Amino acid sequence: MRFLPTGEQSDFARTLRSLLGAAEVPATVRAWAAGDHGPGLALWSRLAGTGLCALAAPEAYEGLGPLPVELALAFVELGRAGVAGPAVETAATVVLLGELARRGEEAPAKRFLPGLLTGDSLATLTLPGGSPYALDADAAGWCFAVRGAGAAPDAGELWLVPGGGERLASLDPARGLFLPGAGGEPLAAGPAVSAAAGVAARWARLLTAAQCLGVGEALLARTVEYVKQRTQFGVPVGSFQAVKHRLADTLLDLEFARPLLWAAALSLSDGDVAAAKLTAGEAAYAAARTALQLHGAVGYTEELDLSLWLRRARPLRDAWGGPSQCRAEVVRGLPGLPQTTATRRVTT
Repeated sequence: MRFLPTGEQSDFARTLRSLLGAAEVPATVRAWAAGDHGPGLALWSRLAGTGLCALAAPEAYEGLGPLPVELALAFVELGRAGVAGPAVETAATVVLLGELARRGEEAPAKRFLPGLLTGDSLATLTLPGGSPYALDADAAGWCFAVRGAGAAPDAGELWLVPGGGERLASLDPARGLFLPGAGGEPLAAGPAVSAAAGVAARWARLLTAAQCLGVGEALLARTVEYVKQRTQFGVPVGSFQAVKHRLADTLLDLEFARPLLWAAALSLSDGDVAAAKLTAGEAAYAAARTALQLHGAVGYTEELDLSLWLRRARPLRDAWGGPSQCRAEVVRGLPGLPQTTATRRVTT
């Protein structure tokens, strides 16, 4: 069984990597953190031009998919490059609107999908069970919120809500957190919204796992280069056995997460996606700790690009399902395991 990306999928990933490599992404991230969204939005428009957003949309709405494997590959590249902005939320919104259309609620898809697929606008999204904060609501053209989907099967409501408002503190200055505005415009309601919200949340978790993998790879690559250059006692610190072991452990964590990510993209089951998110998130966070230890305090400095990835690892690990939540989801999916209150308490 061949469990690797096809040649066409690999070519697409290389195209994105080349585009991002020439885009001076660290400068756009610093501008984004400072409130200047222009460079980041221009980069997103270029990414959308490759068909990135179309991978999440059905063909009936000028999309190419939905194609979760290709989109996961793309988000690994976004994580590796450190791209800022609500990329996951935009893709999840595209999935949500496409799923609503498939279930008979076509009006929101017809209204919003064209602008999202061309990259004319970003979207941010809050869903029941996810974070209560709308990521980068000040930069997104549209802010969507699903309300009440967990109360009853037919209680879900999709709203277009006001964006902006007071920005809350985040570990990553390039991740602006906002509480969704009250009121807004109702777009759809009923069981279709609840079902579509569940699908969109699963995709958001999958793509966040892909970003985590990319962030971990970037941290490891930069740390390997650094320990080759930094010397102590007249030799590179990378030649020390303890350093080699630490880097090898980081590599193993990332390589173990990779097949789980591809399995989750193929199955899109709750348990597989949770396992991928848990493993990739923890691997990225471990890579950040390794990078900081081997770089020393210089890793925290604003001038060093490494800090852009260091500060992103933990927020991504916790976004769209933290470790405890994902562990509980994995355990719930194990066959034959009684789901007692005690079991649930242990898993969290």
